[in-house]
Amino acid sequence: MSKNLEVKKQVVAEIVKKFQDAQSVVIVKYSGLTVENATALREQFRANGVDYCVLKNTLVRRALNELKIEGLDDVLNGPSAFAFGMQDPVSPAKVVNDFLQKSKSTALEFKAGLLGKELMNVEQVKALAETPSREVLLARLVGSLQSSIAGFVRVLDAIAKKNGEAPAA
Repeated sequence: MSKNLEVKKQVVAEIVKKFQDAQSVVIVKYSGLTVENATALREQFRANGVDYCVLKNTLVRRALNELKIEGLDDVLNGPSAFAFGMQDPVSPAKVVNDFLQKSKSTALEFKAGLLGKELMNVEQVKALAETPSREVLLARLVGSLQSSIAGFVRVLDAIAKKNGEAPAA
């Protein structure tokens, strides 16, 4: 076997591992991105625990075939960069969306995404980007649970006061 083929097999294996380890993957078109913008984008990805890299489409196709993920062949044309959300499935889409809103750049655009092994179109990736972070969702859940319990306690207190019993502590 040629040395080049061995190297490609090793790269495909690394790509397969990235796809397996990622909670989500966002595929973007990056043509025309300035060095300054690319550097700022990479810093944002790093700060949010996202692995961002440019990969050869043909090698990604081979990796996706190994993983039996279909439906991305038409997306894997032209310049493609991949953002792998290793810790948080929302982070890759959110970082790209925030970058697009702040920079007003047309050099970067969503192509598609994966959530687990489920294919997402551009609209679904944008919807994922608008999803609040895990911390915000947990805070909302705790707040709603707390307000329900507080309301229940107030109702019990009102019943106790109405019946002439001592107020609840």
